[in-house]
Amino acid sequence: MVRAGLTADRVTLAGAELADEVGLEHVTMSAVARRLGVKDASLYAHVRSLEDLRGRIALLAADEKTIRIAEATAGRAGKDALVAYANAWRQYAHDHPGRYTATQIPIQIDPELVARAAGPRRAVELTYSMLRAYALQEPDLTDAVRLMRSTLHGFTSLEAAGGFAHARPAEDTWVRCLDALHTLLEHWPTHDEGDST
Repeated sequence: MVRAGLTADRVTLAGAELADEVGLEHVTMSAVARRLGVKDASLYAHVRSLEDLRGRIALLAADEKTIRIAEATAGRAGKDALVAYANAWRQYAHDHPGRYTATQIPIQIDPELVARAAGPRRAVELTYSMLRAYALQEPDLTDAVRLMRSTLHGFTSLEAAGGFAHARPAEDTWVRCLDALHTLLEHWPTHDEGDST
């Protein structure tokens, strides 16, 4: 790549591509500058710091993942939508491991960038909308969102780390996990049933 046309978006994309290749934790401003064929100082006209770059990567990834999920779940409801949502989530994590990591860890992101970004807001809307088909009301709806996110992130993270060494294929377990998640969402415990007092 050449210096001409260097923008914040180009720097962000270069950082995102590098994150997918070597891991987000190994992305440095120097490495991104080398990838773009510029000096380190040139990047600071477009991004303020490494943390700013990571925040921009997180917002890019949130937008990309949300678009995939929206396309996968369009016109679907109930278990169909849940499975499509989960599969799109998992595939994005497989395809873009560095970018995916950026969406799952605490990063200080410029509030102005967050305010302009559609991805995170759309992701929340899509998730809550999909789960409303299970007739859940607050606070159960938020609890269900957290359970689903924990399940999908936990599985994909363990899978990426090589945590499923058992002979049974991870794909078979994934399908059964989604079956179990659907069943739980359909039969969500009432507050009385789940009350520990």
